[in-house]
Amino acid sequence: MVEQNTARGIGLMIATTFIFAMQDGISRHLAETYNVYMALMVRFWFFALFVSVVAARAPGGIRRATRSALPWVQVIRSAVLIVEVIVMVQGFVYLGLVESHAVFACYPLLVAALSGPVLGEKVGWRRIVAIGIGFVGVLIILQPGFGVFSPYALIPLVSALLFALYSLLTRYVGRVDPASVSFFYTGVVGAVIVTLAGIWHWMPMSAPDWGWMAVLCVSASLGHFLLIKAYEIAEASAIQPFAYLQLVFASGLGIVVFDETLKPNVALGAAVVVGAGVFTLWRTRRAARA
Repeated sequence: MVEQNTARGIGLMIATTFIFAMQDGISRHLAETYNVYMALMVRFWFFALFVSVVAARAPGGIRRATRSALPWVQVIRSAVLIVEVIVMVQGFVYLGLVESHAVFACYPLLVAALSGPVLGEKVGWRRIVAIGIGFVGVLIILQPGFGVFSPYALIPLVSALLFALYSLLTRYVGRVDPASVSFFYTGVVGAVIVTLAGIWHWMPMSAPDWGWMAVLCVSASLGHFLLIKAYEIAEASAIQPFAYLQLVFASGLGIVVFDETLKPNVALGAAVVVGAGVFTLWRTRRAARA
């Protein structure tokens, strides 16, 4: 059983959200120029190579990395992730980083809400209220009937649901499998699945974009490893509030690099969501002390 450390889990989650936000910006650039399946295929090829090298150098080698107590859950979890990434990158193309992440921000709420019935983690009524308030913040961002709330908004919404499922499954397998096993399955299974689609969409890539692709590959590998480690050492409901920071990081990148606009309702809604998340964390830590 892995020793639980909530403070370290929070630090890992913050680092993960920053890395994910930066790689989302690179993914948007590449997806606007090249086929999304091809770009993700190259990314997961590197990811699979990286996890294989890490597994080979670890005690027990590749055989230990494939030895999961829940192998089919690992495969399903990895498949859910690659589908989520494909869906979300499409959202970047149609909506941009700011609006896509404004909708995607509901995924931590979904994880926190479902961590009780799915994982058996205790979620008190105060945290349930905070989660509800967070959803109000998402509605403020969406402005039902206006702006971002369009058929395209369903793209990051579906992505949020898929990533919430991936997060819960990661936490679930983390109870019996070490992070190294989950890391290996994520890279190898993801590479196999995306190759089945991406190999038919190969396009030549410019030298500068190969450089961006290299940065994307490295950041993706690091980000997923940190995420897996975070769920391994801390309860999902405790660290999920800090996942909201990805909205802040990605929005800043969208405004500075891609000349997107931060609308007042997005800023207000994000403040409500982050406030709800901070309160959820505070209640979690207080309950733990009690």
